[in-house]
Amino acid sequence: MFSLFLLLLPLCSAAVYERVTDLPTVEFDYIIVGSGTAGNVLANRLTEDPQTSVLVLEAGRSTADILTLQIPFFCFAQPPLLNWNFTTIPQPGLNNREFAYYRGFGLGGCSAINVMTYTRGSSEDFDRYARVTGDDGWGWEKMQPYFRKNERFVASADHHNLTGQYDPAVHGFEGVSFVSVAEYPSAIDGRIIQATKELPDEFPFNLDYNSGYHLGIGWHQKTVGNGTRSSSETSYLGPEYINRENLHVLVDSYVTRILVANNLNVDKQPYFDSVEFTQDAGKTMHTLSVRKEIILSAGVIGTPHILLNSGVGDADELSVLGITSTAHLPDVGKNFRDDPIWALNWAVNDTNTIENVYWRNVTFQEEALAEWQANQTGYLANTASNQLGYFRVEEGLLEEESCAGNQTGHYDFLGIAINILCPLSYGNVTINSTNPLSPPVINPNTLSHEQDLVLMQQAVRGAQRFTAAPVWADYILGLVTDITDLEGSIRSRATPGGHSVGTASMSPPGAHWGVVDPDLRLKRARGVRVVDASVLPYLPAGHTQAPVYAVAERAADLIKERECA
Repeated sequence: MFSLFLLLLPLCSAAVYERVTDLPTVEFDYIIVGSGTAGNVLANRLTEDPQTSVLVLEAGRSTADILTLQIPFFCFAQPPLLNWNFTTIPQPGLNNREFAYYRGFGLGGCSAINVMTYTRGSSEDFDRYARVTGDDGWGWEKMQPYFRKNERFVASADHHNLTGQYDPAVHGFEGVSFVSVAEYPSAIDGRIIQATKELPDEFPFNLDYNSGYHLGIGWHQKTVGNGTRSSSETSYLGPEYINRENLHVLVDSYVTRILVANNLNVDKQPYFDSVEFTQDAGKTMHTLSVRKEIILSAGVIGTPHILLNSGVGDADELSVLGITSTAHLPDVGKNFRDDPIWALNWAVNDTNTIENVYWRNVTFQEEALAEWQANQTGYLANTASNQLGYFRVEEGLLEEESCAGNQTGHYDFLGIAINILCPLSYGNVTINSTNPLSPPVINPNTLSHEQDLVLMQQAVRGAQRFTAAPVWADYILGLVTDITDLEGSIRSRATPGGHSVGTASMSPPGAHWGVVDPDLRLKRARGVRVVDASVLPYLPAGHTQAPVYAVAERAADLIKERECA
């Protein structure tokens, strides 16, 4: 058996710095905390103006040249050196199990380690964001230019005919991040599409689930271009951008707090004007000031962690820890929403499976790697799933509608791994120490609401109905996963999905709840904006990568508009 070695290669650009003393200047208009999915979008867009200077602070390093991250097939590898290695607290709804909670550690953030699924969600998701925030700019139609500004849809690496696999009318072709349809044919592609014809009422074919109407089964779209992962680093910090004189990226920089200026604004709200960070595990602390704004793009876990350590949160809870409140915002770290996931397995009458074709065939492993290294094509240029589907449970089975509307799926299938898309369970991200280097306390509170369990049970029954289509009769031998005690199996085997939002939620400007206003500015304070998945008050019905890209694209315009006002 051959093995893939994780190669941490030297930094490849003069605009990426390893030590704070290497920076050519210490004066910046904007400091962006986190070089992840959203942070790199902002770094790129704000520095389009050569008069605007930006510093990006990132705790990790470059991920662009790491083989296991470049190759789509290895998207589930989750290398520990490129992960924050967070762990949840015991989850009562999951039999008190603890879970590794994967977050990207390095340039690109989660876009560098995720499974690359490109799903925008339902149009109803964004229309709900608009209603909840009071800002119609977050609605589906007005967000379309930002999805397209991000997306560069390209041909699959094998250059197969894409007719009938996507709708060109709903995609962008001149953006920054590569998106493509599944690269390499699977033995069951034809059976899955045939099943949509045999069971069209419950499992219809959907030409393109990114159209705004996502119910049904369609071809899996992924952030892959030319057979290689497209992350926010390889796209927004690509060679044509990274050497801008006004763009600076400082790696190995763990941000601990944002700091309040000595003087208050005329409205007596705290004004945050500097960022504290360390490059040596706290032995030395550095502080850099900003002329215009601090932008927190540290993610659903990192952003509330920094805010709480900075005194921004529930004043009473912080006081118990001995942290002085700088801005009383009780919802910081609250409303932590994540989707439960559970993978089902069937025995099949076929030897042409991933296990047999790849994992048990050393010769093919070597041949596939050689082909990918030669021209980025072949078996490794694809992930394990070529289709993705979104479905609703039967009317009347749920006490409460958890999704944004009746055209939004309750659950999805990705290789018959079931995700509950609109969970009613929510948890929190908190701290239990005054030491900002201590890890956050992560509590997804998965399956704490009874309806989420009902949804998972119904989704399992849906998977069974799908695999009972006539096309599977000579192929599927039976369900291997034990569901005799379905609730027990779910609670003992399901996990948090890692598609989380909500810990710094948007709310209307005058609302007493929420953390940021619809322009993503920190409430009850000045000088700080939050731009990442934490601002979304509800989960989009799908994976979060594409929505975060679009949120960041709009945020860049909001910032530029404010400058011109």
